[in-house]
Amino acid sequence: MKRTTRTRARIPRKTVYRLSIYFRCLNRLQNNGLQTVSSEALARAAGVKPTQLRKDLAHFGQFGTRGLGYDVAQLSKMISDVLGNQTLQPVVLVGAGNLGTALVSYGGFAREGFEIVAAFDVDPTRPRGRCPVPIHPMERLADFVRDRSVKMAILCVPAAVAQEVANQLFAAGLTGVLNFAPIVIHAPEDVIVNNVNLAIELENLSYFIQDE
Repeated sequence: MKRTTRTRARIPRKTVYRLSIYFRCLNRLQNNGLQTVSSEALARAAGVKPTQLRKDLAHFGQFGTRGLGYDVAQLSKMISDVLGNQTLQPVVLVGAGNLGTALVSYGGFAREGFEIVAAFDVDPTRPRGRCPVPIHPMERLADFVRDRSVKMAILCVPAAVAQEVANQLFAAGLTGVLNFAPIVIHAPEDVIVNNVNLAIELENLSYFIQDE
C-alpha cells in the first residue's frame, strides 16, 4: 500500500466527512471477519458511488489491489491515522444544560476515540442530577484547556450568547468546535466550526416526506 502526504487544507470537508463513514463501514467488516472488500461493496455500504469512493481515497495515495480490492485492516488504519482518532482525544463541553448534560452522559464517544473530560457553565452549581464529569465555571476554561492540551469543544449554549462564548473558546486556543447553537458562528481562519442544527435537519426531512 502506497501513501502520499497532502496538505490538509486541500482536502474537501465533504471528503473528510465521508472518510468517517468509510471508517465505520470498515470496522463493521472487520467485526464480521472480512479481510478484503471491493470498492463496489464498500461504496454500497457507505451509500456512495464507487467512483466517489476511489476519488476520496485518491487524496491520500493509491490503495487496493486489482482483482482483490482493499485490505480492510490496512485501509481502516490509514483512515484512522488521517482522522486522528487512533488515540483518545480530550474534548470539553461548554453549556451544561439539558442537551449538554445528555451529551456528557453519552458513553459512546470513547469508543470513537474522543473523551469529554470536563464541562463548563456560567452556573456550575445549578442542580443537574448526576453528571459523569466535573462542571467548572467559565473562568477556568483557558487554564484547563492549556493544562490538558485540549483542542476541541462542544458548544451547547443559547443562540443569544453563542458568538460571545465561542470567542472565549477561540481565545483559549481551541481550534475545533462542534456547535449546537442555532446560529452561524464566525471564527478565525485557523479554527474549524461544524454546525449541528437539529431544526434544519428536521425541516429537510419534512420537505422530502411531503406528498407530491
